[in-house]
Parts: sequence; structure tokens; C-alpha cells
Amino acid sequence: MRIGVVGLGLIGGSIFKKASEKYEVVGVSRSVNADNVDDDYSVLRYCDVVFVCTPMNKTLEILDKIENYVREETIVTDVCSLKEFVAEKKYKFKFIPSHPMAGTENQGWEASFSELFKGAKWAVTPNENTDIKDFETLKSVIKNLGAEVIVTTPKEHDRAVALISHAPMLIAQALCKNIENETLAQKLASTGFKDTTRLALSNIEMASDMVHMNETNIRDAVEMLQTNIEALLSGNYKEKSESIKAFRQGLYSADSL
Repeated sequence: MRIGVVGLGLIGGSIFKKASEKYEVVGVSRSVNADNVDDDYSVLRYCDVVFVCTPMNKTLEILDKIENYVREETIVTDVCSLKEFVAEKKYKFKFIPSHPMAGTENQGWEASFSELFKGAKWAVTPNENTDIKDFETLKSVIKNLGAEVIVTTPKEHDRAVALISHAPMLIAQALCKNIENETLAQKLASTGFKDTTRLALSNIEMASDMVHMNETNIRDAVEMLQTNIEALLSGNYKEKSESIKAFRQGLYSADSL
């Protein structure tokens, strides 16, 4: 099987490096100088599966572009953190949108590594026209990258990531903004604050895309957060915190995320 990867940043580079252990892999990039990497999209012509790993605001443009190079039987997927916008369009190739739930605060080819997806969840959003054989092929490749496939719909996916990724990123940035002019707080900030605000280090371009393209779901998530904060502040915090503790123990058990 031949795998193609368009865009070799943190996600694309990690796919490229891990897939190279099992498959023949070619990459498309204008900035990365490595074996089997070219800036010519024609290298995708004989690929069986292609991962489009460009910034979210460029993904639709790239999908349109590669339509001129890949075969109709080629399975193409993307790695965007939003799925509704990319799932709406139809292509000549076999398109199955997906999103790996993996990443770090770093970016670029240099930050990519083959074990990025080990134990990670990978959302896949097939539709009613997706051939089961194509889905199984993509699922097999993702499994060999080290991830576990979670099947969902674009709408359900976009709501879920607003709750667990996009809103937390926005809140982390807001917490940093809180102490922008608070000198003592900055001096006292230690591991707790740093751990809580790590997502504030997210790639600026990616963060901007997420906020603007998933605004409705993020606003809903923030409203839920405000409601829950008010409930904790106004009620018996000790009693309520015990239920939170029980939930956290389940969430971070060995068999969970």
C-alpha cells in the first residue's frame, strides 16, 4: 500500500514518520527537505490513501487541488479539528473525513515524532455513501499509526471537540489574559497554573480557525461552564466536589482516556 501525506507539520510529519515503518510513503511539502518528500502533487497519483494535513483554512483548497492528481479509487482523509465544513462537499475521490485527537504545544516537522498517535483516539466521520471496504482500509491504516478509531457524525464531533478542546483552549488563553497586568500573580504562578494553561500555547493559526469556525458550539460550552461554576459557588462545594472527584477517577482510570 502507498500512503501520501500533504503537509508535514506536527500531525502530517508524525503520520509520515510512523507510516514509513510499514508502508511506502510519499510526502508533499514546500518547506521540508527529506527523502520521499516533493513539492509536486503528482507524486500522489498512485497512492492508495492520502492524508491532507494542511492548516484548516487551507484544507478545502488543497482537497480541490489534489482532485486533479489522485485517482477516483484513492481514499482521501483530512485531519481538521472540525468536520462539518469539510464533510459538506463532494469529490471525485473517496473522501472520508477524520480527526486525530493528538498533538502537543509544539509545531512543525521538527516537532513531529512517530509515536504521537500511540493510544490516541481518532474520530472518523463516514457518511451513507462510504464503502465499508474503504472505511476498513482507512481504519486499518489509522490503527497501524497507533490510534483507536471512534466513529461519529460531523455535527456530533464538532460539538464534542468544543467541549473538550476548543473551549478549554479559549479558557486557557483567558486565564493568561487575567494575569497580564498582575505582577505578583505572574511571580507566584507555578505548576498548577502552567498545567491548566498549557493549551494557551496552541498554534495561533489553528486556534483562530477553531474559534471562528466553531463559535456556536464553543459559546454553548462556555455557557455550560458558567452555569456549573455558579452552581459550585452558590451551593455546597464540598458535596458537589465529591461527585466531581468520582467522575475524574473514572475519566482517568487505566481503561479510559
